[in-house]
Amino acid sequence: MKYLFLTILIISTKSIFSQNISGKVETNVPSIQGISIHLLNTNFKTQTDSLGFYKLENVPKGNYKIAVTSAGFKAITQRISVLENENLNLDFELKEDQNELNEVVVSGTLKPVKRLESAVPVEVYSPVFFKKNPTPSIYDALQNINGVRPQLNCGVCNTGDIHINGLEGPYTLVMIDGMPIVSSLSTVYGLSGIPNSLVERIEIVKGPASSLYGSEAVGGLINIITKNPTNAPVFSADYFTTSYFESNLDLGMKFNAGKKAISLIGVNYFNYDQVIDKDKDNFTDVTLSERISVFNKWSFQRNHNRLFTIAARGMYEDRWGGDIRWEKKHRGGDEIYGESIYTKRAELIGSYQLPFEEKLMLSFSGNVHYQDSRYGTTSYIANQKIGFLQLTWDKKIGRNDLLAGIASRYTYYDDNTTATKEAENTWLPGIFVQDEITFSPKSQVLLGMRYDYNSVHGSIFTPRFAYRFKANENTIFRLNAGTGFRVVNLFTEDHAALTGSRDVIIKNDLKPEQSVNVNLNYIQKINFGNGTFMGIETTAFYTRFSNKIISDYETNPNEIIYDNIDGYAISQGISTNVDLNFPSGLKFIVGATVLDNKNVENGISERPFLTENFTATWSVSYKIQPWDLSMDYTGNVYSPMKLPLLSETDPRSPNSPWYSIQNIQFTFLGWKDFEIYGGIKNLLNFTPMQNNPFLISRTNDPFDKNVQYDSTGKVLVTPDNPYGLTFDTTYVYGQNQTIRGFLGLRYTFR
Repeated sequence: MKYLFLTILIISTKSIFSQNISGKVETNVPSIQGISIHLLNTNFKTQTDSLGFYKLENVPKGNYKIAVTSAGFKAITQRISVLENENLNLDFELKEDQNELNEVVVSGTLKPVKRLESAVPVEVYSPVFFKKNPTPSIYDALQNINGVRPQLNCGVCNTGDIHINGLEGPYTLVMIDGMPIVSSLSTVYGLSGIPNSLVERIEIVKGPASSLYGSEAVGGLINIITKNPTNAPVFSADYFTTSYFESNLDLGMKFNAGKKAISLIGVNYFNYDQVIDKDKDNFTDVTLSERISVFNKWSFQRNHNRLFTIAARGMYEDRWGGDIRWEKKHRGGDEIYGESIYTKRAELIGSYQLPFEEKLMLSFSGNVHYQDSRYGTTSYIANQKIGFLQLTWDKKIGRNDLLAGIASRYTYYDDNTTATKEAENTWLPGIFVQDEITFSPKSQVLLGMRYDYNSVHGSIFTPRFAYRFKANENTIFRLNAGTGFRVVNLFTEDHAALTGSRDVIIKNDLKPEQSVNVNLNYIQKINFGNGTFMGIETTAFYTRFSNKIISDYETNPNEIIYDNIDGYAISQGISTNVDLNFPSGLKFIVGATVLDNKNVENGISERPFLTENFTATWSVSYKIQPWDLSMDYTGNVYSPMKLPLLSETDPRSPNSPWYSIQNIQFTFLGWKDFEIYGGIKNLLNFTPMQNNPFLISRTNDPFDKNVQYDSTGKVLVTPDNPYGLTFDTTYVYGQNQTIRGFLGLRYTFR
């Protein structure tokens, strides 16, 4: 009886003085069961029921941190105080994590779909990611994306392209709002000047996508999605400068034009006018540039929420590099060497949903690109016009989600080089169809094919297959196979062809390149239950090229010889991205890619120039809440790459070293609507000049006036030319800026 009395007394006391925490968790999609509720650093944890309700019982008095987590949603952590003999009611609202695996994407299938539900793997990067290492252009911003590498192709004018999985820039299709607006000539010069403040996100598809996008989507595509004017801030400004005295300004503003139209205007201005020569070769280390770009996008309200947007961009750039004594008066002359490029560019992009019951979308784009360049005494004047028109039909019928379309692309190209004897007028009409078949919530198949007819190369057929298997909410497998093609445009093969330091030799009539790709993608989400979330994405890929166009630097040091490979080329490897989030605010984004790229000709396998075997990127972020201060540490590392030498006596290293570019940034968020940020770029102070006697050969004789040749055209070794070299700017693989500081200010008014 005594023990029974004590037991009743303990239970009664506990019920009087114990506390409970209860409430409901809602989401911006229908409520889901199994959301985790955890008092961190304790054993008190539970999950929501089918209606979203939860309850933690018998919680002792004290101060706690409660975490509400679920895969695919932004975690909530909140400090709470539990008072004696008081029940606490706490409701929460979880929102989908739009910056993680549940981002809505369009690039994989040409229609909006959540990333995890897409049969085609699509990587998504938001402005938050790019703010971790602020850059003056989209081209520079891509340096911290795993498997993507901005590659400089000219040591004087510092132009370049974008490599995906080790494949050269011509195999990457770059689009704005889904339109193939940045291609061919503009891949080299037109990618800069897109206002970063107006970018909503960047989507990347690795592997051929020609069944939807046609030519140039051979190795992958980069789709730059600009902000919807409706959701954009009323005004935004972002300015930063560096200790190199580079200045970059981004401005954004929206306004209503009547009741049914909203306009968004963005301006980017970049200026760098300092002549710096830290490697003491009497040539500029970094190209001087002044660039202005104006972007204007309109969104119109229509009946039944039909879409109508139209955007235009104009860009002008004046850039030069070369002998530090160069002035405008030396342009095109043989007294002082300089490379001077004037670029004018205009673009128009639009989408209009036709007023029919069926979902018919008319998309169009056009651009005009004019370039006036001097590479020493070599004049390169080019004019390019591209028009694109596409009509798509989107329809769901039972298990089938159909997409069909017709497209046509017109390209006008003319320049004053021997590679273009007369202006080229090329038509590329095509028709495509795609069917996503959902067999069950776990199983989905995508079938697609496209037929194009090129006015020069004839018929081209590109099929596509994808399979998605969802083992559970946290595990997804994807298998993709497809083909790609690219019509020939010599300028995109190698910018070095036009620097004036080598002659261009086209050995045969170049044929369009084609590729076959297979990749296996695996996604695993891991929720550790204490507010820690990990996402792992791994892709194994294999691409085989036929008719690949290769550039021969080695046969003759004064020539670049172009020809289709008599064999095949392979790009294969494995890539992994890991996203790790801790409830403390610490976040890791780490990626690594192992590559095996080779050209196989006559049974001989050879690694292409400027192709790494291994690359890794990382981003570490942490926010110190009491100080309103965040820290971002970003970087990349690359394995050695084969580099183009001029002869056996060339003293420069035949391979680049292992090298890494690392950056750190601190951002103060304590002022409403303002962000102050600053940090250091290239912390390790790496430049390609290290371990090399020089980068650009014969800067003392850039016009080769004192070079002597034998009867076969081989350069002779002379006292004035001890290595037997000619002037050449193609030995370049990374940026040539040393360690430098930066400081910036952002303002956003919503």
